[in-house]
Amino acid sequence: MAIKLVIKDINAGYGAVRALHGVSLEINQGKTVALLGTNGNGKSTLMKCVMGMVKPDSGSVLLEMDGEVHDLTQMSTESIVNLGVSMVPEGRRLFPKLTVEENLLLGAYRQQARGQIATNLEFSYEAFPLLVERRRQLAGSMSGGQQQMLAIARALMSSPKLLLVDEPSVGLSPLLVSHTITKIKELKEKYDLTVLMAEQNFNQAIRIADYGYIIVHGEIVSQGDVESLKNNDMVKNFYLGVSA
Repeated sequence: MAIKLVIKDINAGYGAVRALHGVSLEINQGKTVALLGTNGNGKSTLMKCVMGMVKPDSGSVLLEMDGEVHDLTQMSTESIVNLGVSMVPEGRRLFPKLTVEENLLLGAYRQQARGQIATNLEFSYEAFPLLVERRRQLAGSMSGGQQQMLAIARALMSSPKLLLVDEPSVGLSPLLVSHTITKIKELKEKYDLTVLMAEQNFNQAIRIADYGYIIVHGEIVSQGDVESLKNNDMVKNFYLGVSA
């Protein structure tokens, strides 16, 4: 399935607070794109615009799938998920009083995924073997790293083609951050996913990204492939701790 996400001149916010100012980016089939920036610069807001959770004031979010173009700004979140778009939200947002397996089953809500529940459960348990051992455990009693595994697996249960991952490193130790980012790369390759990842940990994000955009105060200030971003003076100063 050919897929492409094109975000063009998005302006969005919350009431009088403007979070995004003319943001444009593009993700092509099978690529991993990193949206890089520190907290409070609009990364999560852009993800929510793609998912229909925040309606932009202007601009477009177009998802091309097999030659058909869908304007996501005019669609509900449920309809967007039904197209094959799934998000791992910042902070996991699990159902803490439900078990691991119950959380996973809720991820298979969309109609197209219901016939693949057994297969997707097998995929999820294969990707994260710990979840098999903990499948009867309440999600709220798990560690932060375990919850992040569950949140990613839950997103896979919907059989997505486009996966959005919002701040996967939040609240995790450096070792778990590295493991989580590596796992996202493995899953992307194994299941032929297209990935948009919002992340503030530059060094970890560029390990798996094909292309990156840097967002500051709601505006894209730089973009490029991994090597060009590493050599960018602003990146050296603010993300790599190297004087330009």
